[in-house]
Amino acid sequence: MTPSELHDDAIVIDGLIIAKWNRELFEDMRRGGLTAANCTVSVWEGFQATVDNIVKSNALMAECSDLVRPVRTTADITRAKEEGKTGILYGFQNAHAFEDQIGYVEIFKQLGVGVVQMCYNTQNLVGTGCYERDGGLSGFGREIVAEMNRVGIMCDLSHVGEKTSTEVILESKKPVCYSHCLPSGLKEHPRNKSDEELKFIADHGGFVGVTMFTPFLRAGVDATVDDYVEAIEYVMNIVGEDAIGIGTDFTQGHDKNFFEWLTHDKGYARRLTNFGKIINPEGIRTIGEFPNLTEALLRRGFSEPQVRKIMGENWVRVLKDVWGA
Repeated sequence: MTPSELHDDAIVIDGLIIAKWNRELFEDMRRGGLTAANCTVSVWEGFQATVDNIVKSNALMAECSDLVRPVRTTADITRAKEEGKTGILYGFQNAHAFEDQIGYVEIFKQLGVGVVQMCYNTQNLVGTGCYERDGGLSGFGREIVAEMNRVGIMCDLSHVGEKTSTEVILESKKPVCYSHCLPSGLKEHPRNKSDEELKFIADHGGFVGVTMFTPFLRAGVDATVDDYVEAIEYVMNIVGEDAIGIGTDFTQGHDKNFFEWLTHDKGYARRLTNFGKIINPEGIRTIGEFPNLTEALLRRGFSEPQVRKIMGENWVRVLKDVWGA
């Protein structure tokens, strides 16, 4: 198979996209051959604002049903591939939308939410993010983890502090993930994960999606798709070829105001970080260039079965473990 043929034939899943929702984005997903994606519908929003986001997203998907379809089960991912569409599963980057109501977890599951990050950079009622002193998983957080396990929502720890992450990994009865992270072994950054953290999650049945967000890559804004593949290889050498996938963190279409909102606590309070220039690696600047990643993995020496696993098969397996279908 040529790289292009392999990409067309493979299940291709992006474990984290926080791009601007519109038809143009969905068209680019189809250009990139994306089978499914975990698309963020909540960061700093509470319950009501998150429901409003889901309502808008549902309406947009209905308008673009020729391009996308909702994903509730892994069978929906298979259907998306068969139909030539991109399956959209909803995800949160913060458990803030659960507020202090455990019952909201099941409500959001019923609305199509399949992955929820426990904290986004800072403290919430569940635990602590990676940008402040980590107090660990709260008692309420343990109840939230148990309820997420029960209803079938995956716990995501990408922006979560090390202590809270460790305690979620130990608390959860189902696999958890870093949906979008990079190794601190290649670049030290509060958002990157140490070799020990990567090994710990894998040893406990967890999963790692590797991101390409250039502020966290060794080459920074000068990074190329090959630098991204270097990071994938580094992580795979720690977690193994069955516990790794893609989580690009595409922010396609967003403006400076969006990043100002993301990088302030609660969206408006103290500044947490300043990314500077935001540009994706050369060769995968847009979702439409996704086939270049398959080609770059093969060029690096990954086997065809390994590429299939990394590009999507591993995500399908772990999501089925969590969702139960």
